[in-house]
Amino acid sequence: MNITKVNGIELAWDCFGAVDAQAILLIAGLGTQMIRWSRPFCEGLAASGHRVIRFDNRDAGCSTHLTAMGAPDFGALASVLMAGGRPEVPYTLHQMAEDAIGLLDAIGVARAHVVGRSMGGMIAQVMASDHADRVISLTSMMSSTGNPALPQAAPDVLAMMMRPAPDPIEDLEGYLTVRLGFARRIAGRRHPFDETAHRAVLLDEVRRGHDPSGVARQLAAMSVAGDRRARLATVKVPTLVIHGTDDPLILPACGEDTARAIPDAVYLPIEGMGHDLPREYEQTVIEAICSLTGLRSHPTGA
Repeated sequence: MNITKVNGIELAWDCFGAVDAQAILLIAGLGTQMIRWSRPFCEGLAASGHRVIRFDNRDAGCSTHLTAMGAPDFGALASVLMAGGRPEVPYTLHQMAEDAIGLLDAIGVARAHVVGRSMGGMIAQVMASDHADRVISLTSMMSSTGNPALPQAAPDVLAMMMRPAPDPIEDLEGYLTVRLGFARRIAGRRHPFDETAHRAVLLDEVRRGHDPSGVARQLAAMSVAGDRRARLATVKVPTLVIHGTDDPLILPACGEDTARAIPDAVYLPIEGMGHDLPREYEQTVIEAICSLTGLRSHPTGA
């Protein structure tokens, strides 16, 4: 793992594949870490001829945690938004996109294919619209446009997402019970839920950097991001939009809206996939990304 100073903070990152290969930048979602892009997934992309770069967003994992900024007051934030105002937040998705651009600068990557999942998809969208000269292609996974007319997740899903979990230092099993319950709820139904794999990732994330206040700051950035459709209409790079048909958190209509907003975007619904990327779907996603980037994919592990 590498630590690089970018925009006054430190970002943790690693990479797979040859350093002179065409770069793919992978951007993680809300409150999750770069290890959600599994090693077999990254190795599968690298085997096709890419240099694969994954990193921890600010306030996640081994990157800088902006603890001094405190946790946002979501009640006050909601009041300002409902009144038509623009609330103050610790940082925005645009600043998180600048982090990603700064990381590319720091490691000498002039242009990259950009792949983001969930919140990471939103950051990738901002990169493609605001930094067109740095983005070769865009893959937006299980994400949305910010269109206020889109359907929202079911109340129980939102409640589970917002439910505080016990401090894993004090009650590790209680923490895992809460987080595994949510992971199970947002998973797809086609394949059995792999509790062992999810548990291992959660334990790794606790070890690397557990920070509920950091998740809240990222969520605040998402909540003020607004409707990106006008910006997305300016995106000119080849674009792939991937969405699971069973996604209960960011509903499939959100992926469809993203594909409509971006000129000539290709929409790939994946039957039975939820708001996650289990091993069973990794090769399908690798092949779709390689089709977009123009390089031939190889079976994972080959």
